[in-house]
Amino acid sequence: MSSQSDVRFTDFKSDKQPTWCPGCGDFGTMNGMMKALANTGNDPDNTFVVAGIGCSGKIGTYMHSYALHGVHGRALPVGTGVKMARPDIEVMVAGGDGDGYSIGAGHFVHAVRRNVDMTYCVMDNRIYGLTKGQASPTSRSDFETSTTPEGPQQPPVNPLALALASGATFIAQSFSSDAMRHAEIVQKAIEHDGFGFVNVFSPCVTFNDVDTYDYFRDSLVDLEEEGHDPNDYEAAKEVILDADKEYQGVMYQNENSVPYHEQHGVTEDMSDIPDGAPEDAMDLVREFY
Repeated sequence: MSSQSDVRFTDFKSDKQPTWCPGCGDFGTMNGMMKALANTGNDPDNTFVVAGIGCSGKIGTYMHSYALHGVHGRALPVGTGVKMARPDIEVMVAGGDGDGYSIGAGHFVHAVRRNVDMTYCVMDNRIYGLTKGQASPTSRSDFETSTTPEGPQQPPVNPLALALASGATFIAQSFSSDAMRHAEIVQKAIEHDGFGFVNVFSPCVTFNDVDTYDYFRDSLVDLEEEGHDPNDYEAAKEVILDADKEYQGVMYQNENSVPYHEQHGVTEDMSDIPDGAPEDAMDLVREFY
């Protein structure tokens, strides 16, 4: 890890040009992630970015760091493996609402409850964008698409409540267009000792004409301005379950959080595998085969 003066936001930019639609919220989401990494003194050589499938999936290509573009819904298990093998590096996992809250929902729950020391930024545009505009787990119940002409007719998933019920130690929400606040919130997630979860409102300008930039600018309530105490569990539960408002800020943080690798004594580099089979490994194989 470098000192903050040595690291610049631009150090995390790769030479690959994003192919996202002009105006996509993911540009702002990624920029905030890079700023937060630089502000916390991380550099590309000690950062590993994992992404799943969806519009967010190529973020590891657009960021200059170690990266892996995983399979649908499985970014968090990869991030967990990286952190267990190399507890000394910064692990950031990126995904979308479909990748994280549908096919990846089971992995989300278990990554949260394990409290692995990594940051998970979900670009929540409330639609499947890469597959051209189907309702996602966070779409409104009356959100009309080509595959749901009368809306999904079911309530949207509340990822913040799912995280809280799973034992999360850090839950936050940001808006990709509010550049300074978004970067601040992601930075707090990185600095948290444990699983830092940030649900990012990242508007899709091509397929979602309901949850737009203007909608979020008009609707967002900043919890910091409201005097919310993120260490108060009951207060956090109240705002997380409030379906009538869209909140930005840190909803909940457990200051006594102990990350998974520390709980289990994983403190050294485990990525170097010695040559040859472990001692007595062949005896074990013969016992079963």
